[in-house]
Amino acid sequence: MPISVTVNGEKRTHEVEPRTLLVHFLRETLGLTGAHVGCETSICGACTVLIGDRAVKSCTMLAVQADGTEITTIEGLAPEGGLHPLQQGFWDEHGLQCGFCTPGMILAAHQLLAGNDDPGEAEIRHALDGNLCRCTGYHNIVKAVQAAGGAMREGDGR
Repeated sequence: MPISVTVNGEKRTHEVEPRTLLVHFLRETLGLTGAHVGCETSICGACTVLIGDRAVKSCTMLAVQADGTEITTIEGLAPEGGLHPLQQGFWDEHGLQCGFCTPGMILAAHQLLAGNDDPGEAEIRHALDGNLCRCTGYHNIVKAVQAAGGAMREGDGR
């Protein structure tokens, strides 16, 4: 079945099996491995991508359902050669350890900050409650999102 999507600003047209999950299309067909396959049940959030401005768990969406959409993966979040404020925040605030959950966390936080660049701790924790981290304990992730919100308020919102 043919689908056409814009991924990280580039229009892509491919034939896919109707049962192909979006995460597998991104990883195996397009070679974008930032969306991780974790639980395959939408619990962990490691596969989160943006469709438009909405964070979506790509392990529970078929690639054919994404036909005609604009998708942003972690690979397309930042300008070439730089870091998005969220990526910089995770780096500066030590918001990651193993890094497996980090792309999904960043993209879920992106949805939050798109609507509120000054969220409180409870808002951040609520926005990220569909993304699991087994390493960090979340404290530094919250600090990273707050730092990114601050950078975005200062005009470095990319």
